[in-house]
Amino acid sequence: MQMNEKQLRILKLKKEMDAVVLAHYYVTGDVQEVADYVGDSFYLSRVASRVQAKTIVMCGVRFMAESAKILSPEKNVLLPAADADCPMAHMVTAGQVRRVRAQHEDLAVVCYVNSTAELKGESDVCVTSANAVQIVRALPNRQIYFIPDENLGRFIAAQVPEKQFLFHQGFCPTHAFLSAEDVKAARRAHPDALLLVHPECRPEVVELANYAGSTAGILRFARESRAKTFLIGTEHGVLYDLAKENPDKCFYPLHPKQICPNMKRITLEKVIRAMESGFPSVFLEEEEIQRARRPLQRMLELSKAADSCGKEGN
Repeated sequence: MQMNEKQLRILKLKKEMDAVVLAHYYVTGDVQEVADYVGDSFYLSRVASRVQAKTIVMCGVRFMAESAKILSPEKNVLLPAADADCPMAHMVTAGQVRRVRAQHEDLAVVCYVNSTAELKGESDVCVTSANAVQIVRALPNRQIYFIPDENLGRFIAAQVPEKQFLFHQGFCPTHAFLSAEDVKAARRAHPDALLLVHPECRPEVVELANYAGSTAGILRFARESRAKTFLIGTEHGVLYDLAKENPDKCFYPLHPKQICPNMKRITLEKVIRAMESGFPSVFLEEEEIQRARRPLQRMLELSKAADSCGKEGN
């Protein structure tokens, strides 16, 4: 793919300022093309914890940039769009977590990485959709308070029946609005397609899927499957990678509106502006970094997932 003038400008800036660009699968394809690493939240967390560059440019939403700062506090972390936030990250408060913890013994607070730094600091361990089942199984605690996404929590609970779960009523607006009726309509249009969904979808949608898993898992399933047609129940950004990796296969969104408006706030223009100005730069208090780092580091230690959860770019 031939790069345009804006993309070439970003490549030049990366060399001049010793910067590395990290991009989530949900940002647009033109932004992914200039990234050094593209992946899901787990993969980007691992990369952020070990890159050598002085500056990390996080092409994603705010909790991802915060995680990068927490894991590499000595680095300058840029978030090209200051208003690129995740609604689910704010759907539970630190006070709610403390109250639940006080009411239950032998309780582990398991925090989805899609959360604020403050919320991570109240938790015992962080997880992503790629490693949650594995980490929850490894915890010694019998009771699990899973925050903030109830849909992902119930997906994990179904696979770890030996644990007792408490849930919070958080959700991802991009995934939670999908319904069983949407699945039926899409299958009428594409009767031979396999349905691949993210577990942030409602249980009724997950139950109808041929595969449910992380964004990286969806990509892997499509790559390894002999099927030629797929319905994709996650954010539209992943369609770029699916088509790029599988030019002989067809991919259709489960619903035309399953788009995260916050991820789409990251544009080439904003990446250039952030790199040229050094703003917006993520700032967290030292105490906040220390509290939030423990559960993130524990996630990295407990997870045995391979680096194939993402990919290197340019």
